[in-house]
Amino acid sequence: MSINAKLGDVLKTVVRSGADFADLYFEIAASHSYSFENGVLEEISSSSSEGVGARILRGEATSLAYAPGVDLETGFACLRDAAENGYVSLQPLRLPSIRVMDREPPFPPPEYAFFHDLDKRLKASSMWIRQVSMNLDTAFKRFSVFNSDGALAGDRRLYTIFSVEVVVEKGGVLQTGYESEAFSVDSREFFKTTSPLKIAEAALSRALLMLDAPQCPAGAMPVLISGEAGGTMIHEACGHGFEADIIQKDFSVYRDKIGKQVASPLITLVDDGSIPGYLGSGVCDDEGTQCARNVLIEKGVVRKYISDIASSRRGSLPLTGNGRRSSYRSVPQPRMTNTYIEPGDSSPEKMLRSVGRGLLVKKMGGGEVDPTSGDFVFHVTEGYLVKDGRVLHPVRGAVLTGNGPDVLMNIEAVGNDLHFLPGMCGKSGQNVPVTDGQPSLLIGNLTVGGAQTYDEAISE
Repeated sequence: MSINAKLGDVLKTVVRSGADFADLYFEIAASHSYSFENGVLEEISSSSSEGVGARILRGEATSLAYAPGVDLETGFACLRDAAENGYVSLQPLRLPSIRVMDREPPFPPPEYAFFHDLDKRLKASSMWIRQVSMNLDTAFKRFSVFNSDGALAGDRRLYTIFSVEVVVEKGGVLQTGYESEAFSVDSREFFKTTSPLKIAEAALSRALLMLDAPQCPAGAMPVLISGEAGGTMIHEACGHGFEADIIQKDFSVYRDKIGKQVASPLITLVDDGSIPGYLGSGVCDDEGTQCARNVLIEKGVVRKYISDIASSRRGSLPLTGNGRRSSYRSVPQPRMTNTYIEPGDSSPEKMLRSVGRGLLVKKMGGGEVDPTSGDFVFHVTEGYLVKDGRVLHPVRGAVLTGNGPDVLMNIEAVGNDLHFLPGMCGKSGQNVPVTDGQPSLLIGNLTVGGAQTYDEAISE
């Protein structure tokens, strides 16, 4: 009997013993991480692992057991432990210590000698630089997953992320510029098409631009969020609210909204894990479900939530290919992959001309979101004052405050300039790579936090 057939029989035995569902997830992974700050390498870390996670679903309960090793014997031992923790009686069974996955060659470390030269070149270009920080992360994983429904699937994934943060100071004023790039390739392929110098220069340019900028005015005003700003606000203020486990815990403002209008008819929100080369993409998710294009909001109306196997079974939801886990040690969760608003038919130039007294956002920073209410606060790291359709000058310290559903309903125009930005998404202690995207969005009225009036900002 083949290994696959043997595992299939064992998992079906678990269900016959009282479980509702069971799966085994075998994974081989490796990573390298470099952190550079204050002219020195602060941290270098490398890791490699082989392991298996066994999961059992019974009623509302999930039981997980994991251990290092990708062989049959270890897999069954984890299943036995998960069954015991899940109050499922599983008969003893001896399986041979045969590998389920072939060994991987060593994962090559990236070249990082350029850090010191780049740091010196950047600091030589401006007297206002106080600190330069760089991070380089590259990772690989290959997995095979088997479940009690008879499914067998797997995937191989790579990603490399390089980021630069520059802090500048002038007259007691501190400003920070940040820029990053990421692709689903190893580090050697990454640096064939990516220039660390250009990334660093972009971060420095943004910091210096904001250094001499006046304070942003406060008040309610039209806000044009450029496609270049990335989909951070959509990801945080809207995307997480469509994850089925959050919906089922009643922590989402989008609960019970299928078929109801929650956004302007101009808005179509998509999560698509099948886009080739994007950071959130794959052949299948970490449960073996094929990755697919899922329309969450269609012309303002909610059509679907994103699910994993547990939430699908719990709520009779269709599987969407969004069951993701950070490693074999973690329980899968419904997670976004590549989430974006589809482009509209308005040019960014036309959208800008329609703004009387408002704000143009070119780059978003961090923020906070309450998924239960949809309320959010986001910082703007690059923003410009707009008057009568013209960009006047940059302003610093802008903060966007609002409510996700209210903002979606208040979209007056959607640009034809869809942009994507990759990154890492955290949830319940797990980080997974994602990509967020949006075209330019014109919000008719949004509260902007600042330190002066609009007229005072114009006069500076």
